[in-house]
Amino acid sequence: MKNRIYIFCLLFIFSFSITNAQVFFNEQSQTLGLAGSSWGEDGNENFGGGISFFDFDDDGWDDLTVSSNEGLPIRFYRNNNGVFELLNMPGINDDLFETKSVQWVDIDNDGDYDFFASSNQTDGDSRLYENLGDLTFVNITETAGLSNPGHQSFGASWGDYNKDGFLDLFLVSRFFDSDTQFNKLYKNNGDHTFTDVSVEAHLIQENSLSFCSAWIDYDKDGWQDIYISNDKTQNKNILYHNNQDGTFTNVAQAAGADVAIDAMSTTIGDYNDDGWLDIYIANTQAGNAFLKNNGDGTFTDVAPNNGTLFQSVAWSSVFLDADHDKDLDLYVSASVTNVDSGQLSAAFYQNNGNGLYTIPNNAGLDEDIAISYGNAIGDIDNDGKYDIAVLNCLPDDVFLWKNESENENNWIKVKLQGTESNRQGVGALIELSYNDEKQYNYVLCGEGYLSQNSSYEFFGIGEDTAIDFITIYWPSGIEDVVTNPEINTTLTVIEGDPQLGLEEIDQEKITVFPNPSTSTLHISGMNNYVNGALQIIDMSGRVVQTQAITDVSMEINISSLTKGMYIVQMRSGTLSEYKKILKM
Repeated sequence: MKNRIYIFCLLFIFSFSITNAQVFFNEQSQTLGLAGSSWGEDGNENFGGGISFFDFDDDGWDDLTVSSNEGLPIRFYRNNNGVFELLNMPGINDDLFETKSVQWVDIDNDGDYDFFASSNQTDGDSRLYENLGDLTFVNITETAGLSNPGHQSFGASWGDYNKDGFLDLFLVSRFFDSDTQFNKLYKNNGDHTFTDVSVEAHLIQENSLSFCSAWIDYDKDGWQDIYISNDKTQNKNILYHNNQDGTFTNVAQAAGADVAIDAMSTTIGDYNDDGWLDIYIANTQAGNAFLKNNGDGTFTDVAPNNGTLFQSVAWSSVFLDADHDKDLDLYVSASVTNVDSGQLSAAFYQNNGNGLYTIPNNAGLDEDIAISYGNAIGDIDNDGKYDIAVLNCLPDDVFLWKNESENENNWIKVKLQGTESNRQGVGALIELSYNDEKQYNYVLCGEGYLSQNSSYEFFGIGEDTAIDFITIYWPSGIEDVVTNPEINTTLTVIEGDPQLGLEEIDQEKITVFPNPSTSTLHISGMNNYVNGALQIIDMSGRVVQTQAITDVSMEINISSLTKGMYIVQMRSGTLSEYKKILKM
């Protein structure tokens, strides 16, 4: 295993209770430039489309991309300091075709985002456009090997199933009257071409009416698996386990993930901060599914007991920490407008911190009533708060719910740049460690219902004022550790980049020798830490040794530790200090 440690300025660590402030959203689409952004009149008949809240020009502001109905252009909205302007995208806007998923993906790791749009037109084709570097595009669908006219495609998701550093495409099909419209896995060859490896990867060759999929490392073996949401109860959902040899095995039944519902969306997150990725699935009136990952290769549906059944005609969902209180809330959109029937048109579920969810009063979403499909999260004005964009059909434009929650909770945004892994860091697991607590985010490209979230990963840390570690588990196997990053800002982590710095700042002139060491450390200068505690922490953030500090100088036996890099933490009250050591 390869490891990198980046040591930033050390901060004092304070612990407070979390502020449970009122969550409030304000619909701002007209004010912020999204007038005329609806999907079309027949969206309900065609199952609507998706939306992307991704920073496509990489200028630090999350942009919006709205899928198109047949005969209409895809709409690209650039975020100009918190206000959106409609852009013409040369090479794309002249193509008027019905699109489902709209996604930005760097297929060639050249640092700019290429564009993919899936289509379910019987006489059409999904399309891949290469970004020439200046937001002009060339349609390379045919030369890339992705042309498949008539393949009625819905959800697309990107992952690196063979860990070669290039993002591969999983494309699902939902078509009633065909015995040839199967889901497709396209291997990225790294040269602007793709190869259909569906058969050799042992994917099921049958029509499953699949709406959406998402890549997920559900068993934490470092290899990306695939979860698929299939429509109609006769088509149970599929969980493909990555066999690490280019093939997959459907383990959904053994894992308890083979739910038989009218499944629409696939949403991934760790709602209980146990390090195991959970899955939320939209459904019709029978109720949504919430698959809690048990950490042993199995899932349990907790929706009936945790308050998130919804029981309407749900299409899309997304996890987000709307109030920065350290846990993931949940937003669900639906195509129901007759709320007098008792069915929900949408819902914001607030995580109570105990595994249960409730719909809060006065969250500003009373007028969230429309024929809605895809939704996505991003940050309109870079205030660190997740905002929500929802694709609607006529007569409603896209809803843009600006998060105006008022609290003093702290946060951090993380942007990844892969070097040995794919450049977007898709498939990386980000672990946040602070004050003996942890949070986890998993980097995705394509999830929910036909949608794509921000290129930044958000974490709320409540009233804590410092983060101990951020560990990035890259798909390549590299582990990068950032210590004490600045909060309430955006941190960019480049995979294995030595330029981030290895300098330690020694506030109290603490010395550790010998370093490297095979068995014993002599630590001196711990004047401010007597009667405190010393911990040795491995690169996963796990405490492997603890000892009371009884004197300003001490000898520490590390002979039982395995070889590798560790962090020694001295703590007394609110004061902390760190040293890195190498055990030989």
